This record gives sequence, C-alpha cells and structure tokens, in this order.
Amino acid sequence: MKLPGLLYDVYERRLSKSLPADRIPGHIGVMVDGNRRWAKISGAPTRDGHQAGADKIHEFLGWCNELGVKVVTLYMLSTDNMNRSAEELDQLMGIIANTLDRIGEDSNVRVHPMGAPELLPEYLAERLSSLAARTADATGLHVNVAVGYGGRREIVDAVRELLHDAEEKGRSMTELADELTVEHISEHLYTRGQPDPELVIRTSGEQRLSGFLMWQSAYSEFYFCEALWPDFRRVDFLRALRDYARRQRRFGC
Repeated sequence: MKLPGLLYDVYERRLSKSLPADRIPGHIGVMVDGNRRWAKISGAPTRDGHQAGADKIHEFLGWCNELGVKVVTLYMLSTDNMNRSAEELDQLMGIIANTLDRIGEDSNVRVHPMGAPELLPEYLAERLSSLAARTADATGLHVNVAVGYGGRREIVDAVRELLHDAEEKGRSMTELADELTVEHISEHLYTRGQPDPELVIRTSGEQRLSGFLMWQSAYSEFYFCEALWPDFRRVDFLRALRDYARRQRRFGC
C-alpha cells in the first residue's frame, strides 16, 4: 500500500472514532448530484455517470448502516429531471430499476417510494410498489426513494388528500380551514410518520434545495460538498457527520 493511501486510511479511522455516537443523525436526506458532470469530465457517456452514481448509493447505504443511521432519503429523480431527453430518461429509469433490485436484496432494508408514480414508466412504478410491499416489515435501515419527486407537488398532494379526507368525513371547508394545523399537513406528506431529516447533504458544490423535502427540512442542518456524487468518499461522509456533530441546532431564526 502506498503511503498516501495508508495515511488516508489512518485519517478515516481516526475521524470515524471521533464521532460521538449520540450525535449521529437519525434521518439523513441526500441529493445525489453530479452524475452527468462526472461523466462529462471523465469523457464517458452520460449513462456511465448515472451508473457510477447508482453504485455509490449502495456504498453510501452501507456506511449509514455501519454508523447507525436509521432513515435515509435519496433524491434520485426530480419532476424537473423528467424533461431530459427520452434516450437519457430510458437509460436512467433502467438504472434506477436495477438499483432498486439491488437494494431489495438486503432483507433488513425497508424501501418507501416518494413521488408521483403516474409520471414513471409502468414497469418502474410497479417495481417501486412491489418493493415497498415486500419490505414493509423490514426492521433495518429505512430508505425513502424519491423518484419522480417534487417538493411543491408533495405539498399539493398532501393538501389535496387532506381535503378529500375532510369531505369523506362530512366536514366543511370552513371547518377544516378553522382547525388546520402544521401537523395536519405533516400527516399527509409522503414521509408521514417519519422523523424530519436532521441533516441534508448535497454533493457537486451546488448550494440549493431544488425542491427537496421543502416542508420536512425547515429545521434541518445542511452540508454542501464539492465532490461529485460518484466521487463522494466515506471520508467525505464522515466530515459531514463531524460538521453536524459540532453544530448547535436551533429551532427558530
């Protein structure tokens, strides 16, 4: 082993040991950004960038499992991404389907789809639904898969469902408006029943939410990493966790 590699391993181990167990976030949201740029810089086809990103997801979930993270939300495909070329979308959908199959090989992982299944190819929507049903009783890592997802759409869907529920219960819109609370909206989000993310990570150097978990991330801590997602290393993840552990969380201005 070359000296630089040895030093890297030593640094990574020291960094891992320095993390206080009681400061590991229970729920981490990840914006897996930079696959296309990675392919362009590498001189590879865009498909290779998406595949490299998919491979990194499996690595990342392994790290989360090792460190005791309970819930991970992966932003894999936004509603805005649906405007890409048909060829790229076909390739990406196939890669996502294969990624879901690989995630489903772990009997301890519970998968929960987030997004609009009607926007997806039928085979992918069915794959998500089937995987969610098959893993519903798993007690290990909970993985939210945001595919065909948009934060604004999620809130609209939550309000729409809330209105339908009120109508079915014979409640007037005036009654609902007078009683409406933050909790009522939260109870109808895609992540209902789950804790909000304590930490949201975005790779590729971009520093914006792009519609990711807009409601749930109101009090999340954010960590922006320069590395493109396929280049995101375990040490980058540990640095994000160290940064989070050092922050004093405030639930207000």
